[in-house]
Amino acid sequence: MRTTRRGLSLLLAAGLGLVAASCGSDDKPDAQGSAGADGPVTITVGCQPPKSNPKERSAWDADVAEFQKLHPNITIQSKDAFPCINPDTFQAKLAGGTQEDVFYVYYTDVQKIIKARQAADISEYVGSVKAAGDIRDDVMSVFKDGDTTYGLPRNNYNMGLVYNRTLFTQAGLDPDAPPKTWSEVRAAAQKIAGLGAGYVGFGEYSAGNTGGWHFAASLYARGGSMVSDDGRTAAFNSAEGKAVLENLKQMRWDDNSMGSKQLLQWEDLMRMMGSGRLGMMIGAPDVVQSVNNDFQGKFEDYGVAAVPESEGKASLSGGDGYMFNPKATPDKIRAGLLWLEFHELTPGKGQFDYARAKEQGRPVGLPIPDLYGDSAPGKEIVALRKQYATVPVDHFAPYVAAQSTITNKLEPPKAQELYAVLDVAMSAVLTRKDADIDKLLSDAESKANKILAKNT
Repeated sequence: MRTTRRGLSLLLAAGLGLVAASCGSDDKPDAQGSAGADGPVTITVGCQPPKSNPKERSAWDADVAEFQKLHPNITIQSKDAFPCINPDTFQAKLAGGTQEDVFYVYYTDVQKIIKARQAADISEYVGSVKAAGDIRDDVMSVFKDGDTTYGLPRNNYNMGLVYNRTLFTQAGLDPDAPPKTWSEVRAAAQKIAGLGAGYVGFGEYSAGNTGGWHFAASLYARGGSMVSDDGRTAAFNSAEGKAVLENLKQMRWDDNSMGSKQLLQWEDLMRMMGSGRLGMMIGAPDVVQSVNNDFQGKFEDYGVAAVPESEGKASLSGGDGYMFNPKATPDKIRAGLLWLEFHELTPGKGQFDYARAKEQGRPVGLPIPDLYGDSAPGKEIVALRKQYATVPVDHFAPYVAAQSTITNKLEPPKAQELYAVLDVAMSAVLTRKDADIDKLLSDAESKANKILAKNT
């Protein structure tokens, strides 16, 4: 979960519990649709930036105007809501088929929506999106069930190691060569903690579901899994899961590099990083943006690398995108795909209009979203980011360099409930020197299996 999404995800802690909508053969649009391919069509599109975010909203509105000039037969009716997914209404809208023609969705909900038949099959139309073939396979697969496609991505990211470059320098560490292994993290954390009272080498969550979330991130990086391949049983009570907790226990109690204040949640580490006293934490690259914007940090002080030991393995990933109302006609689907191609997938346009973002004073240069990898559109986007950068792009180089070796791995089913269970284990090793890791994982496994069994 990226930082901005993290707050929303916590609101979804109980899960959305999507209810299957009735989508019989009568609901599927016929091949011809109700209007000719060139006839006028109006589509509703979700997740317009709210009025409280005037810069991004004005950019969206300008893009709508430009798009409608290019396609005068298409009218876009933007729908704003903050957050874009309201857990109090999203389930009901899906069940009733009243969501927008082109509706916003988190990666973690896509497969539930597909199985509930609450999104249109767009397979026969998606070939018209020129860049679709260049999207990373692991990203595009999020919106597929076999060979059938149900949507397109807007954002993609995976977790990394966020670190304070200034503290690295002060501690005699090379900020351009951040740790790649957990043993290197331990060594660096000790040096940073040794700078004096109040300095914390490495910070970690252990409350409010955030501890379990970061447990998953560290587990994936070591090659472990949260659940079995079929999603029916827990898989984290493993050598990799034990290594996650053992490492934290040693850093906390043997190294004294994690500080005495524990039971930290999302805002706690962000505030610590912004204060300039925290050396390292797990987080996606947009942590740096949030620390800069909301917690008095400065972009130039921070860098991001891959999660230690994730190269050649996996990294906890996430993102969002758009799917289509199952009642949408072929013309609406075609129009929606044209809009998504224009606004979400074209270098230099829409979300990738970095020249405009720089002019508006918005940050440019973060290495996300990563939709294309090393394909031609991906290289063009990277070049544009560098051209219009307002943040030190080189500070993200270690993160970017590792991406070609890392597989994106999504959150497990019943993620929030599993994270809550693992908060107990995370908090125990960080608050009790005598914590029994084998028992903690065994107890968590038993509880997790009961949670997972509810969906089988």
